[in-house]
Amino acid sequence: MTSGSAASEGPVSGGAGAGGAAAGGAVSGGAALGGHGPELLGTRLRHLLDRLDADVAAGYTELGLDGFRPRYTPVVRALAAAPGPCSIRDLALATGVTHSAASQTVARMAKAGLVALTAGEDARHRMVRLTPGAEELLPALDAEWTATAAAATAFEAELPYSLSRLIGEALEALDRRSMRQRIADQAPDGGA
Repeated sequence: MTSGSAASEGPVSGGAGAGGAAAGGAVSGGAALGGHGPELLGTRLRHLLDRLDADVAAGYTELGLDGFRPRYTPVVRALAAAPGPCSIRDLALATGVTHSAASQTVARMAKAGLVALTAGEDARHRMVRLTPGAEELLPALDAEWTATAAAATAFEAELPYSLSRLIGEALEALDRRSMRQRIADQAPDGGA
């Protein structure tokens, strides 16, 4: 990854290189990004997520699960808790992501041999189940999930407000009025 110029990345969404230097450890989140306001919101959120994901992924690597991505765990847990195979739609609802995101995650998991896909009642729907290899990982993944949840709780306790609550409230605000609508309202020509 390369580090992009904040000025060329766009004010909200950031660029493909957002957080690149930080991922390599060259940029500290507090010093380099902490002084910026909402004009770099997307870049800063991506930087935070990159740091959190990298540390969680490092835990999986330490368990010998090279290539296991943090985004797989909620899907594995949802499938393990289900009475049988799940549709992509059900997995999206259970994990709080879009259908497209769930479909992409499941495709990567299938390529990694963690899930198997079968046709549903309708050929357009795919049903997902854990492979035996993924089922063998459940004890280690459950222990890591418990440790990660405890670490996240401790992390939030260090903050002056709940990050989980803030994220939930931000998502609700965007459900009420999208960022695109907010940008259009601020555009000089009214977004037309």
